[in-house]
Amino acid sequence: MLKASKPKPPPGRKPKEEGIVKITRLEYIPASKYLFVKIHTDEGITGIGEVGSWGYLDGALGVLKKLEGYLIGQDPSRIEHHWQYMYRSMYFRGSILMSAMAAIDIALWDIKGKALGVPVYELLGGKYRDKVRTYPAVFKFTPEEMAQACVDIKAQGFTAARLMITGDMRQKVCGIEDSIFSHRVSAQVERVRACREAVGDDFDLILEIHRSMAVPDAIAFAKGVEPYNPLFLEDPIAPDSDEVMAEVASKTWLPIATGERFVTIQEFENLLMKKAARYVRPDLCAMGGITACRKVAAIAESHYVDIVPHNPLGPVSTAACLQLDAAVPNVCIQEFPSFYLSGGEKDMITTPLELDHGFLVVPDAPGIGIELVDDITEKFPPAQRSIHCQIAFDGSVRDL
Repeated sequence: MLKASKPKPPPGRKPKEEGIVKITRLEYIPASKYLFVKIHTDEGITGIGEVGSWGYLDGALGVLKKLEGYLIGQDPSRIEHHWQYMYRSMYFRGSILMSAMAAIDIALWDIKGKALGVPVYELLGGKYRDKVRTYPAVFKFTPEEMAQACVDIKAQGFTAARLMITGDMRQKVCGIEDSIFSHRVSAQVERVRACREAVGDDFDLILEIHRSMAVPDAIAFAKGVEPYNPLFLEDPIAPDSDEVMAEVASKTWLPIATGERFVTIQEFENLLMKKAARYVRPDLCAMGGITACRKVAAIAESHYVDIVPHNPLGPVSTAACLQLDAAVPNVCIQEFPSFYLSGGEKDMITTPLELDHGFLVVPDAPGIGIELVDDITEKFPPAQRSIHCQIAFDGSVRDL
């Protein structure tokens, strides 16, 4: 049971249940394209979490309000107990449910760390590393523009960048040339070649395919970019079949990375048993929080596989990732949202995360190490992400 480290009450006042902390309310904080959750306790200790199902935040909010009835009055320190209770109480499971649970889970870890006066990584076994290698994304789409963006990122001190290989996802309609196999694959390989030649060999290229290739495309593309030694191919095909992903993986020596859509630890185990990936991408805000993702890290470690936590969200997600990254041995690299800098989102938190030549320094403050600014909703008005797909030249729907 969690006990607050507070002075004894004045004479004449009866201690409250031996000082056990209890949850009193959940506060929902929309800001920009994110939904944060703050859990309050009767000792004044609060914890923050973040919902991962972007585009469907209203649905996750409905789940949170339902779970609120269970959580109020509970001891926040029983994190595994609460996780299991919430998970097992759901007859139907999926990304919206698990995203709501993730926000709660991260907030509970934050409370526990603050109550004990230690960073969350201390509760996960202690600090394994002091800082975490990160990579931003390149949102340019011609070979020349992508290459220049990689040069600029390298000049900032980063040692890796994520390339959006399949083109500009903001386009609503694709041209007929995108349906011609030879043209399509050659254009994609050319983007990688240009970037490698621009930055040299002392820089990693992460090839984000974004689930948009068919199996023949993915295999041909992998063969075409093998000479340029990318760190990994991310989601070359839709990750709905471990068997087919394993087929793609078997046709190239390049490592495959996948898992950002997964919502259970069993999905990762099945993927790795089929040797379908050499890196896995658990999303702390989408599959149940720190509690679930530290288990994914352990499963991956048993298969000699590293994790690359998925992180397309706000600063709470990044801070939670850093606590896990600090404590587990098999972290390869950490995704760093580009809008933290370019979108000014460092101003969402009272003390910005420290970026040191492409590495994020693990914060040593109690809990997950950050606090949201009080006026975050005013500074960053809510603007939930829309949903969209691309339409091919013939009117059919394409994967993004």
